[in-house]
Amino acid sequence: MPNGRESLLNRVIERLRYLPGIGQKTAQRLAFHLLKMPDQDVRELVRAISEVKEHLHFCTACENLTESPQCFICLDPKRDRSKILVVEEPSTLYAMERTGEYRGLYHVLHGSLSPLDGRGPADLRIQGLLDRIKQGEVKEVIMATNPTIEGEATAIYLGRILRPLGVYVTRIAYGIPVGIDLEYADEVTLLKSLEGRREL
Repeated sequence: MPNGRESLLNRVIERLRYLPGIGQKTAQRLAFHLLKMPDQDVRELVRAISEVKEHLHFCTACENLTESPQCFICLDPKRDRSKILVVEEPSTLYAMERTGEYRGLYHVLHGSLSPLDGRGPADLRIQGLLDRIKQGEVKEVIMATNPTIEGEATAIYLGRILRPLGVYVTRIAYGIPVGIDLEYADEVTLLKSLEGRREL
């Protein structure tokens, strides 16, 4: 029968397994590493995680994560406001930013259409994108949803509702292998995909 300490350790291991890409062995390694860390470092890690959950929220314009009402990208006056690149998750936005080449704005959907999982248009952050386009400044919307069945379905759906609003709708090129999430692609692949975008 496990003692109290083993139960606590198992609880930490199980919680770590909730993180994406973390299996049983990696969760065990992380748990044992946490036990070896100085108490102050563990407290700072716990505080940082708690503060992220408490203080981060979504940008009122693009739905990116931010501590302010609007994110640093939306507040940057040097950004090209005639272009919006649509991504599924904030992590993809940051991957695109690492290329250093895209200077337009973004819109984060926080997911993709997936009828099998019960995710429809109402579950995505689409209305804010429509509102921004109706203001008239946006000329091109670039679809950078993941190259998956769900990502493609999302891009096609958005293309159908955006075209009547008078914007040029493009899709990033498939320099990215089908079936992977954009956040894991390297900067060169992302840049080539962005440069080779096509009309949707």
